[in-house]
Amino acid sequence: MTIDLRSDTLTLPTDEMRMAMARADVGDDVYGEDPTINKLQELAAELTGKEAALFVPTGTMGNIIAMLTHAGRGQAIIVGDQSHIYHYEAGGASTLGGSPMFVVPTHKDGMLDLTRVRASLTDESDDHVARTALVCIENTHNSCGGTVLNQDQMQMITDLAHSRHVPVHMDGARAFNAAIALGIPLATLIQNVDSMMFCLSKGLSAPVGSLLVGNQEFIRKARRIRKLLGGGMRQAGVLAAAGIVALTTRVERLVEDHANARLLAEGLAELPQLEIALERVQTNIVIFKVKSTHLSSDEIVAPFLAKAREHGVLLSEMGEGRIRAVTHHGIDTAQISTALNGIKKTLLELHP
Repeated sequence: MTIDLRSDTLTLPTDEMRMAMARADVGDDVYGEDPTINKLQELAAELTGKEAALFVPTGTMGNIIAMLTHAGRGQAIIVGDQSHIYHYEAGGASTLGGSPMFVVPTHKDGMLDLTRVRASLTDESDDHVARTALVCIENTHNSCGGTVLNQDQMQMITDLAHSRHVPVHMDGARAFNAAIALGIPLATLIQNVDSMMFCLSKGLSAPVGSLLVGNQEFIRKARRIRKLLGGGMRQAGVLAAAGIVALTTRVERLVEDHANARLLAEGLAELPQLEIALERVQTNIVIFKVKSTHLSSDEIVAPFLAKAREHGVLLSEMGEGRIRAVTHHGIDTAQISTALNGIKKTLLELHP
């Protein structure tokens, strides 16, 4: 049996989702006439406490739409140096919209360095630099190990940006994981951000789709950008139907993924060959390293991943010698034990 911990994008739709997709009432969404998409968007807006929502095919598209909506050509976007937007979305608004990204340091907990953010918020009277049009944050933070920004941290960022009349967009691909970890409604956590994207196709188990939320005017403009990017779909209610099931039945169970990630992390921490920061295992992502005094990261990680695969455990590389495991629907406690045994065998063979 193979235990696939590479990503929570590997979740499969539930039987209830498949049934809902088969029975979905559909229409042309470009005309705004797909009743199932409209229902999903209304539900997303309600759950996040925002005025409106827009269904998009992917999280990457959702983030790019947000940036292109908030920022015009030549206007700067502040992002973290460890952010998904900066590293994994092909340049986003910089590539497509001519908006330069101003990169600031990210602390280990996923928090932006506020001193650098403050210094990077440009004054409109300065004609020599690009005017700051947007600050982007990430919660939970993928590269930092699924860490969560709490309400106080969110408040500090939004207060700082808003004091300079700059909006804040949140890459909330796993935003429900953050809310579940904090034990608060998502709407409470994101009440002060101006827009947010969250994914249906990760821990919530839907096969496709993300939602972009914000006020009515923002979503009106975002709809046009979605069309520009080729994201206007027709009878896509068959996809939205799975999203409705995700939001109504799959949110609370995320606590199981968090518990399994903690179980995995604690098991890895017992292995002397590994290095792991347990305090940063807060949701469903576990990042660890294999210790070595004489081998480079490349010499460690590739053989480890290959050998782990031989023992039925699939993991992913995060760069700088880091290895990632992500728990999700379909991974239970028994499989966590099996995965730990496979990793132990891997270490014994590579580092006896």
